[in-house]
Amino acid sequence: MTTKDFKLAVFAWTPGREFSPAGLLTLSETVGANPQNRELTSRFAYGLGYLARTESVEVDPVSLSLADRDAIKGQEIFPVNGLGEFGGIRDAAPDAWGRRVIEARRKVPANTLSEAEYLLAAGGDRVGALDVRRDIKSPDSSSASNLQSLEYVLQAAEAVESGMPVPANLEPFLGAGPSAGGARPKASVRDDQGALWLAKFPAKGDVFDVARAESCTLELARRCGLTVPEVRYIMVGQKSVMLIRRFDRYWAQPGRLPDASIVLNGSRPEEGLAEGRLPLVSGLTLVACTEFESRTKGYRDLAAAIRKYVHADSITANCEELFARMVFNIFVSNDDDHLRNHAFVRDPRSAGWLLSPVYDVVPRPGVAFERQLHLEVGAQGKLATLDNALSYFSAFVPERARALNIIRRVWRELREWRTTFEAYGAEGHLISQLEGAFRKLEDIAQPDLAKEIRKAA
Repeated sequence: MTTKDFKLAVFAWTPGREFSPAGLLTLSETVGANPQNRELTSRFAYGLGYLARTESVEVDPVSLSLADRDAIKGQEIFPVNGLGEFGGIRDAAPDAWGRRVIEARRKVPANTLSEAEYLLAAGGDRVGALDVRRDIKSPDSSSASNLQSLEYVLQAAEAVESGMPVPANLEPFLGAGPSAGGARPKASVRDDQGALWLAKFPAKGDVFDVARAESCTLELARRCGLTVPEVRYIMVGQKSVMLIRRFDRYWAQPGRLPDASIVLNGSRPEEGLAEGRLPLVSGLTLVACTEFESRTKGYRDLAAAIRKYVHADSITANCEELFARMVFNIFVSNDDDHLRNHAFVRDPRSAGWLLSPVYDVVPRPGVAFERQLHLEVGAQGKLATLDNALSYFSAFVPERARALNIIRRVWRELREWRTTFEAYGAEGHLISQLEGAFRKLEDIAQPDLAKEIRKAA
């Protein structure tokens, strides 16, 4: 077994300063006989200049808190709970699809690069407000293409997904890929005004139009009162693509924070405005566990993280929204609700963390009457029923009556899901394909609870 240390500079974006060095990350990677089996340990030291600035933001709210700056001056810090990585930095790394793009660009087999190389290659438009570079003198890098080149980006993505060599004329368009998370083909792109979007492409093996299904489901979630980014559905040649606004970006006057009345992820590029970045961490980071351990976690753990890390003024609203999202996922059979598909952004105006807008919600048709979510729902584990959701209601809201009102609100809109889908362009064939995903109230609630929900609905 061999161990190699990588020393990398971590930069953080702050209003008025843009990117500045935040500290030094050391990754120690041990590789055994099989190069794909690796052990990773991490340590991080904040720069003294960064600690001295009042506007500095924590690189990781769990392991790298700035609550006591004097205590961490000149100190190397290790991740909590014996984790091999800092969650806040891991969230700035490419996920499964981004790694495939990087490998295709480097022309190397899967999972053969060091974690440091994957981290460095994510590009300047990576998620959140961090950047990772070889040293403090390394320049910023941009990776997003524009909408006009989306056809070429899609062609490059198709080559990557098929495991085929990417044609030389398409290689420049791979730059948009590594900044995007998840396993499905996607890329960051900018519209004509300069706003940043995530373009989500079809994948091999899709049995229905996932782009149309997800865009309609997110609009349905918006009608249910959930916080949803701007969404568009477009055709690129003969391929369907969903565009979702990157909610870790906002637009404001240079060096100034937007007015408190402005919804940051809804702000648009205008003359005289500059793009700002919001720090972002996943639910996996705030719960402080590994990917393997995350399978044992639940919505109650996310609610506990909200109470511990979210700004005090937003705890009540965020806990209620999290409960509503769990209920929504039960109704639409979205079992891709793992901890990486929940996120938190830091609002610079309140200097506090907030539950991010909802994303990655796709109905999954099935024939089984009893269904499960990925995260634990309640006392009956992952069982996707409203009775199970209510068993832990006190983790989200103080009164059962309030939990019932949230369920009613979601159910009222979901009863009309076909009408919403039709209004947003879904054709009859797609609606028929998805019908097995949407649950009737009586399918997921015992008779007495169903009667309670219907009351005054």
